[in-house]
Amino acid sequence: IGGGGAVSIGGLTLSAVVEALTGRCLDGLDQPLSATVVDSRKATPGTLFVALRGERADGHDYVMDAFSRGAVAAIVERDVAPEATVLDLTTEAWPETVSLPLVIRVPSSLAALQRVASFWRQRHPVRVVGITGSVGKTTTKELAAAVLARRYKTLKSEASYNNEVGLPLALLGLTDEHERAVLEMGMYDVGEISDLARIAQPHVGVVTVIAPVHLERAKTIERIVEAKSELLAALPAAPEGIAILNYDDERVREMAKATRARLFYYGLSPQADLWADQIEGLGLQGIRLQLHYGEETLSVKIPLLGRHSVHTALGAAVVGLAEGLTWQEIIEGLRGPSAQLRLVAVPGPRGSTILDDTYNASPTSTIAALNLLSELDGRKIAVLGDMAELGAYERDGHEVVGMRALDVADVLITVGPLGRIIGETALRWGMPAERVHLLNTNAEAVELLKRLVDEHDIILVKGSRVLQMEDIVSALVEH
Repeated sequence: IGGGGAVSIGGLTLSAVVEALTGRCLDGLDQPLSATVVDSRKATPGTLFVALRGERADGHDYVMDAFSRGAVAAIVERDVAPEATVLDLTTEAWPETVSLPLVIRVPSSLAALQRVASFWRQRHPVRVVGITGSVGKTTTKELAAAVLARRYKTLKSEASYNNEVGLPLALLGLTDEHERAVLEMGMYDVGEISDLARIAQPHVGVVTVIAPVHLERAKTIERIVEAKSELLAALPAAPEGIAILNYDDERVREMAKATRARLFYYGLSPQADLWADQIEGLGLQGIRLQLHYGEETLSVKIPLLGRHSVHTALGAAVVGLAEGLTWQEIIEGLRGPSAQLRLVAVPGPRGSTILDDTYNASPTSTIAALNLLSELDGRKIAVLGDMAELGAYERDGHEVVGMRALDVADVLITVGPLGRIIGETALRWGMPAERVHLLNTNAEAVELLKRLVDEHDIILVKGSRVLQMEDIVSALVEH
C-alpha cells in the first residue's frame, strides 16, 4: 500500500470498491487497483486515491495531482474533477456510461475507506492477528509477521499504519494468496480500538505492555487499559480466538477478564506459558536466552538489540506457536532480517557507532535504550529529546529518564524544552556540568556532536517524532 506495482492474484478491483459502497455491481469496472493511497505523491498507475480532510491539508486539493500520476479513481466528498466521470452516492446519480478516471462522491471519505476495507476483509478467510500496547507493538508486529511468513503468505501493516486511516489501507492490500494478516492497532482514547477491530475482525490479539503514553488525551492509565482491552473483547471465543498477554505486566495480565478467547501468556515468569531465563545481552551482537514451553527448553541467540527485546521475541514466538508453527520455523523468523526494526546501529563519524532509535520515545522505551547503551563498550553519549503526549506524567517521566541517564551516560545532550528536564534532573543529582549540554534544536546537537565525537564512542539518539531527531543521525552519517 502506498506504492506502485502489479496487483497480486485476487487483488482489489474498482468494481469491488463500488460494490462495497453501493451494494451494486456495475459493468465495465473490472479495473485492478495497484494501491490505495491518501497521499497524492504516492499515486501510481492504477491507484485509488482517497481524499481526506486533515489538520494541515485537504486531500481534495490534490485529486487532479493524483490523476496526473496515474490514479484511476478517487473517493471524494465534493466536486473536484470536472472532466472525470462522477458516481455521486450522495444523490444516487448514476452515469449512463463509465470511463476512467472515476470520481466516487460520498458523504464521508473516511467512512467510505473504512467501509470498503471492512467489505474487503470479509471477502477473505484470512486469520488476523491484532497487536496493541503502549510500547513495542510495531516491533512485535514486524517480528510476528516474520515468524508467520516462514509458513504462511502473510500481510502486515506497513510503517505506522495503525489508526483509523492506516489500518483500512493495510487491509486493502489483501489478496486471495494471503493466509495471515498481522495488524498494529493504536489508540489515543477509549473506543478507537473497538472501531479498528470491527473492521479487521481479528482472531488473535496481542497486548505488549501498558505505560503512561498518550496520557495527554486518555488522561488516566485506567482509560489506557480500558482502551487496549477492546482488542481482547473483540476476539471470538476459544478455541478460534486467542489472547496473547504479557504475564509480567500486571495490568495486561488482568485484561484476561475482558475476553472469551483462549489465554496464552508470555514473560519471564515460570507461570507464563512461554517464558525465558538465562538472558545475556551481547551488545550489538544481539541477545542470548533460554526458552521454556511445557517440557521443552531451547537455547537461542537472536539479533535483537537490548534485554528489553526479550519480550518482543517472546510475543512473536507465541504468535507462531498459536498458529501452529514448529520451533524451527519460529526461530528462523526471529533471526530474519525483519528482527531489528526500530533501534538500529549505524556507523558514525570517526569510527563511532550511532544507536538510531529516533522513531518515537516514551519513558519506558527510552530507559530500555539507555539500558542497552549501558551494556556497550566505549564512551557513552546520550542524545535525548522531548517525549510527547505524557499528560500529567510529563515532568515525572522526563525526570525518571534523567535519573537513568545520570547512571549510564558519559555525556548527556538534550534537545527541546522537555528534554531540558532530563538534563536538569541529571545535573541536580550530581552529573558534572561539563558533561551535560542543554540544547534547543537538532542543528545545535549536530554541530556539538561533530566537534565532540571520537573513535569508539557509542551515540544513542532518541526522542519523540515531533522533534524529527532522525535529522541528527542523517547529518552525522554524512559527516
